[in-house]
Amino acid sequence: MSTLTLYVDDHWVSPYAFSNFVALQEKKLTFDVIEVSLPKKETRHREYLDRSLTARLPMLRHGDYFLTESSAIDEYVEDVFPHPKHARIFPEDPKERGRARQLMAWFRSDLIPIREERSTSTLFYDQPVKPLSPAGQEHAERLVRVANVLIPPDRTTLFAQWCIADADFTLMLYRLVKHGHPVGEKVNRYVEANWQRPTLREWMEKKRKEYVPY
Repeated sequence: MSTLTLYVDDHWVSPYAFSNFVALQEKKLTFDVIEVSLPKKETRHREYLDRSLTARLPMLRHGDYFLTESSAIDEYVEDVFPHPKHARIFPEDPKERGRARQLMAWFRSDLIPIREERSTSTLFYDQPVKPLSPAGQEHAERLVRVANVLIPPDRTTLFAQWCIADADFTLMLYRLVKHGHPVGEKVNRYVEANWQRPTLREWMEKKRKEYVPY
């Protein structure tokens, strides 16, 4: 058994577990995966509660240490398994690293209409969606505007080197792209290029069980 274990939702749709899975893969770390059922409320079971403190998914186990909150897990993995032995998943430059963290925090705390109306279950399962609400349209415009500002015209990464914020940005933008929302050629190219990255494709192509709403 590996000293690292990532606890993920058993449908493999969580954008937060996705971020941590990609981070661990990019570091080329050996880790086990334990699936946890949200429909069965397994995060409320006593053993999980005692370890996680917050009853949240994903959760990382490193030896006898347990950590939740995906951004904290990404940061922890970067700190404990640093460059040069392991690939960087955050930019080396402090300003670029700050920008990456800004984006990742934004995806987790804002853009709620997009996250609700284009949930990640609609990305990995064949589920119909309704047209975006006025609030959804407004937030989609905000997201695309930021993408157009930050994605360089000659690159398919935010910075000179790929970072974990590219994975999170790709998944957030894919909520629009998958369902035909116009994002423009540059943003489409960015999303398509990042989905070709092996660590992202492994999550995308995961064989999933039948979906149960929760």
